[in-house]
Amino acid sequence: MAVYQHITVNPIAGALGAEIGGINLGTINDSEFDEIRAALLEHQVIFFRDQDLTRDQHKAFGRRFGTLHVHQFLQPLKNEGHPEFVVLESDGKHPFVADAWHSDVTFEDNPPLGSVLRCVTAPEFGGDTMWASMYAAYESLSDIMQRFLSGLTAIHDTSRTFSRDNYKTEHIGGKRAETIVAAEHPVIRTHPETGRKALFVNSAFTQSIKDMKPAESSALLNFLYHHIESPDHSCRFRWRMNSLAMWDNRCTQHRVVGDNLTAYRRMERITINGDKPF
Repeated sequence: MAVYQHITVNPIAGALGAEIGGINLGTINDSEFDEIRAALLEHQVIFFRDQDLTRDQHKAFGRRFGTLHVHQFLQPLKNEGHPEFVVLESDGKHPFVADAWHSDVTFEDNPPLGSVLRCVTAPEFGGDTMWASMYAAYESLSDIMQRFLSGLTAIHDTSRTFSRDNYKTEHIGGKRAETIVAAEHPVIRTHPETGRKALFVNSAFTQSIKDMKPAESSALLNFLYHHIESPDHSCRFRWRMNSLAMWDNRCTQHRVVGDNLTAYRRMERITINGDKPF
């Protein structure tokens, strides 16, 4: 476990997740950043309260981890000079929430390192977000299943999301993919910084297991999706205005709890570019 001198770190669940205190992300120095990065690697998803950041400050914090990702299909703030932002907005007329477990943008060859999500407007209740540790999901499998999965490759694509025929531009600035975008990744990936192994398939973007017959692939993926959902692997965060979450996309999945779809909710997210899974 890391030793922290500049921040407070309070775990919120056994599998993953910690709330970070004593810090203003708009004015952090290098020593404070080093501790935040260590906390992210240790806890996989970290949470901050009362972070009233400008969009430029939000992006500056993200850039400390690497270059920022520009989504192929979601650039709602491009005309305002912020193509890096994805806006997650819903209300009674547009009750869109990402309420299935997923890792972000795994249909790309180099999926993101992680994302930084700030709450602009929170519902009075509900609309929490859950995260699940893919380290824990991998480690809770039997040894024989771990060995079997370690030799497999999965195909990730946009066929069930941005390329589907009935895809609507529920998101501000969203557009449909004209062709299916796809990438291949190992079913079990090794984290490039921690060296730990993590399960790396998700129900939003993983289409099939390469070289398996469709029925075999479907049966295996459905088992893994069900396995991921165990509460033993997860944590849950309640949003307030100016709360902020950062997660490691290489070893976690997340989903919104769709329990108050009529309330107005607005979140703004930036994402950090990652590398090719191995």
